[in-house]
Amino acid sequence: MNLKTFNRKTDKDRKPLKAFLKKLDKLVPEDMPLIVAEEDAKMWAETDCLSCANCCKKMTPTFTKEDVQRISAHLGMTALAFRKKWLYKEEGTGDWMNTSIPCQFLGTDNMCSIYEVRPADCAEFPHHHKQPFDSYNDTFTQNLDYCPATYNLVQRLKKRVEKEYVW
Repeated sequence: MNLKTFNRKTDKDRKPLKAFLKKLDKLVPEDMPLIVAEEDAKMWAETDCLSCANCCKKMTPTFTKEDVQRISAHLGMTALAFRKKWLYKEEGTGDWMNTSIPCQFLGTDNMCSIYEVRPADCAEFPHHHKQPFDSYNDTFTQNLDYCPATYNLVQRLKKRVEKEYVW
C-alpha cells in the first residue's frame, strides 16, 4: 500500500474504526474468533508487508532478555555491547527499545537484516492472532495509524459485524 494513501485513509477513518474497537470492548459477537480468522485470512491474501514496512519505519519493538541474547549472539557481540550500541531502557516500563527509528536493522529493500532472529515483538506483529481478539483492542487502536494490515482488518471486521449483527 502506498503510505501517503494509507495516511489519508487513516486520517479519514480513524475515528469510526476506533469507535468500533471501543464498542467491541463491550459487545463481542459469539463467533468473533471465526470472523477474525476469516477476515484476517482474506486481508493477508491482499497484503505484502515488504511493500510497506511502516512498522519498522515508525515504531520500535520491545526487546526481551531472550531477544537481546539471541540477536547479540547472531551478531557476534555481547548482550551488553548490543544494548549499549542500539537500545535504551524506557522509563516507567523498564522495556528495552531501539534508540533509533527507523529500525537500524531495516534495509533499503524493506527487509530485516536479522529476520531469522528478530525480536518476538516483531515476529508477532501486528498481533492479529492473539486471543481473545477483543482483549487487544488497545493494541489494534494504536496500530491503526501504523499498519495497513491492521487498518484493513479492522475495517473488514467493522463492515461485517455491523452488517451481520444488531449493533
